[in-house]
Amino acid sequence: MVTSLGNDVHTNWINLLAGHSGAGEITHFDHSKFKTHFACEVKNLDVSALFDAKELRRYDRNIHYAIHSAQQAIDDANFCIDTEDAYRCGVIYGCGMGGVHTMDTNIASYGAGDGTPRFSPFFVPMIIPNMASGMIAQRYGIRGVNFTTTSACASSAHAIANAYLQIQAGIADVIIAGGSEAAIEVSGVGGFNALHALSTRNDSPQTACRPFSASRDGFVLGDGAATLVLEDYEHAKARGAKIYAELVGVGMTSDAYHMTASDPDGKGAVQAIKMAIESAGIEAQYVDYINAHGTSTPVGDIAEVRAIKHVFGEHAYDLNITSSKSMTGHLLGATGAVEAIISILSLMHQVVTPTINHDDADKDPDIDYQLNFTFNQPQKREIRYAMSNNFGFGGHNASLLFKKI
Repeated sequence: MVTSLGNDVHTNWINLLAGHSGAGEITHFDHSKFKTHFACEVKNLDVSALFDAKELRRYDRNIHYAIHSAQQAIDDANFCIDTEDAYRCGVIYGCGMGGVHTMDTNIASYGAGDGTPRFSPFFVPMIIPNMASGMIAQRYGIRGVNFTTTSACASSAHAIANAYLQIQAGIADVIIAGGSEAAIEVSGVGGFNALHALSTRNDSPQTACRPFSASRDGFVLGDGAATLVLEDYEHAKARGAKIYAELVGVGMTSDAYHMTASDPDGKGAVQAIKMAIESAGIEAQYVDYINAHGTSTPVGDIAEVRAIKHVFGEHAYDLNITSSKSMTGHLLGATGAVEAIISILSLMHQVVTPTINHDDADKDPDIDYQLNFTFNQPQKREIRYAMSNNFGFGGHNASLLFKKI
């Protein structure tokens, strides 16, 4: 993992359990005239050992994050392409916006000039969202299925779901799956401000993301990447791989409702959650924990709560529900992979990370606070199955269901 909370899995996990926020003042550009002055930036990431001077210039930050994250995952999995059939190994990687920094700087340079186009010869490869997937495959010699999922905030959840289906269908043995994003740039912040999607709580960045609270006023933009190695169980077992959890079910649907807003009744989310449970072949009451999409937006949080209550009924009150975005911010195309890893770590350690920034007096009348949102403190509990939900602009819904090994 690479997020505002740390540049590896262990550091992220420690900070998540401690309830730390990664939000702070934006350093990537002059934000003084923007409505939002803060975000969850990646900090102190040194990628010089991974890239030569040319690669550092030619790759946008989202690719730096992707490769750094993928290297961690591949090392941890002890995966070596030299001992594999390269055509039975793949990469499926999510990205919502691509090379935003490259896009902004090249267009700004053109606009400031005399009208003569002087774009970088690497402009197109640097901005297209699929380049992280391509570069991971190139770096590690992976020759099988390779593509990018771009479905806004559901992008990397869709990448993981598609990797699951490819392996289940017998097309691949191993797939590197995840997502990256680097949208904390002029057009990223400016664009989301224009949508009134971002929090503008500039006086208190670290408390700005407050999912399921009445005073929530939008999400906090985050950068980073997360990568998992998904593998056929028998293949993983045969090579002695370290196995953290089993992905047992996926659900994917569309709201078919609005360009940016969720269906207010959560109909698409309901079906995605149901599909994940049904494809796992279990009953809903076996799910103990949901890492919610929980972006801290006025409409989205309510819709997700309604969906959870609809699917789980009385069992909803036995669940732990949490939004890790309250600490990491919203990593758009990378958020599904980040939250999949957090769900897996919760299964391993049998502890749920908190949803921070809630005050008991700050209650929304449209949210049922008899549900356990794991506010402000982590909670130890038995977790048999953990679900991760992600819902993106355009009505894209994805739910992933993980089982404790």
